[in-house]
Amino acid sequence: MLSCEYVKCSDLGQAFQLLETREDAYLLAGGTDLMVGIRGGKFAAKLLIDIKELEELKILKEDEQGITIGAAVTLNEIATFGPILKNVPILAEGAHSVGSYSIRNRATLAGNICNASPAADTAAPLYCLGAIVNIIGSGGKRSLPVEEFFTGPGRTALEKGELIQSVLIPKPYPAGVGTYQKASRTGSVDLATVGVAVQNWGDQVRVAVGAVAPTPIRAVAVEKAVNEKDIKDWAKAAALVYDEISPITDLRGSRDYRFHLAEVLIRRGLERTMGV
Repeated sequence: MLSCEYVKCSDLGQAFQLLETREDAYLLAGGTDLMVGIRGGKFAAKLLIDIKELEELKILKEDEQGITIGAAVTLNEIATFGPILKNVPILAEGAHSVGSYSIRNRATLAGNICNASPAADTAAPLYCLGAIVNIIGSGGKRSLPVEEFFTGPGRTALEKGELIQSVLIPKPYPAGVGTYQKASRTGSVDLATVGVAVQNWGDQVRVAVGAVAPTPIRAVAVEKAVNEKDIKDWAKAAALVYDEISPITDLRGSRDYRFHLAEVLIRRGLERTMGV
């Protein structure tokens, strides 16, 4: 049985104070990873700090800077938000790939990246879009490129007393097509065995891969082959990912299988976004 203290915050200041002064305190926004982790013994929570009803974390808007996604915005809200579907549909694809419809009604983008799983479905699209993570704490605000936010499996750049306020998808938006492809053991719900995002930026491309290294990564060698060496053989370019990833063997797939999946999904992504 779950047994820990619970506080529903009325403002961010209360959340900061609790995070700084209490040990084994965890933020609760969607809770879809957190509650499973507590029940499974991954997290030894003594205090749950509920922030999901704070209005400043529920902002979902587009302005001159881009699209701002608050920490308490759910994945279903993201997957159906008009400016995202119109300008950066690759992020809607990533959000839609997480779990089931009911899970996405609770789960948040901030929670998906704070969990820091290498297989996080939203991470690869965010890498391709150059997303910025806006962090807030009692000491002030700071912003990081999403690629610097992931520091290892289950680890992020958040310091004690900090939380994600929002994620920004900055303008200008990509001019071309993007795609997120996920290979998993089942058609839905399960985590990615490998997840690949490919985003066309006109005559350039960005490629990101999940579940093949301690953190999601950009496939830089693949990008350079296409963008700088003008390689049009997508299979040849995709094969370059072999030297950039270090997949493991676990219950979702072997190391060799993940190597194969990464190459195949990148090739398919290049075909869809750059043309066959």
